[in-house]
Amino acid sequence: MVWLMAVVGLVILLLAGDALVKGAVNLSLRLGIPALIVSLTIVAFGTSAPELLISVSAVLEDAPGLALGNVVGSNTANVLLVLGVPALISTLKTCDCETRKMFSIMLLATLVFIGLAYTGEFGLWQGIVLLVGLALFLGDAARQGKRAHKDGQSCATLQDDDEDLEGADPDMPGWKIAMYLGLGLIGLPLGADILVESATVIARAYGVSETVIGLTLVAIGTSLPELATTVMAALRNQADVALGNVIGSNLFNLLAIIGVASMFGTIPVADQMLSFDLWVMLAASLVLIPFVFFKVNLNRIWGAILTSCYIGYVMAVLL
Repeated sequence: MVWLMAVVGLVILLLAGDALVKGAVNLSLRLGIPALIVSLTIVAFGTSAPELLISVSAVLEDAPGLALGNVVGSNTANVLLVLGVPALISTLKTCDCETRKMFSIMLLATLVFIGLAYTGEFGLWQGIVLLVGLALFLGDAARQGKRAHKDGQSCATLQDDDEDLEGADPDMPGWKIAMYLGLGLIGLPLGADILVESATVIARAYGVSETVIGLTLVAIGTSLPELATTVMAALRNQADVALGNVIGSNLFNLLAIIGVASMFGTIPVADQMLSFDLWVMLAASLVLIPFVFFKVNLNRIWGAILTSCYIGYVMAVLL
């Protein structure tokens, strides 16, 4: 039964990911803002909801190692797995996306997060620092969206070109857009919760530790919403949604999830995090530099490299 529930969770994730991408793209059309901005907020936050729920619950249940491992592992998986697997299916034309500013913010957030981790724990004041950073990011994204709406410009999709996006419908009624977004935002956390709960039961049957579960199994499970959304975006030729989803999710993971979770209790940082996992997360973020700054497309070769690196990381953690 537990294996069947895992499959059910995966199916819900895939369907919800498709609905969320449709809703996000059409919402950007309706509001006259770039799909990138929508993916950095609505899509990214919706697909990161499982990490938030799990991390807060882990702190309340006196399992803080699971909370921190979930975030660090998810951010690593978001880059290597969530972008790697879709690239194996279809080339992501990231050369068309202007994401340098948002990527730079994500990189800065990663460095701040690592710096705070070296204080030995994430407590009240560290959480406040992270939440202030989140507020600054959201404010900047809102200003960018308003400026794009006023100027009629966007990352890769000017208003005149939006109609050419697969799955976009400029005449889609508001209730239908809300329905797609609602199904996506509800279905993604639900599917992830079912899958992670089932997978965790399976993993514990094999005697896997709490930290390893957080870094690998739970991280992969909670990254499946991002993977589902990014796969659908790749199939629809929407590289801006795919890349924006990963950048936004990583930002939300670093700033909001641990920021909120630390309000419920202190999260100690294990030595393993400081010596290995945090630096792998930073290295994974730096891997995006060619695609963000040098207009390199994320093709199948890169997809294979990223996916292989993630498999290697999981093996290193498990062994």
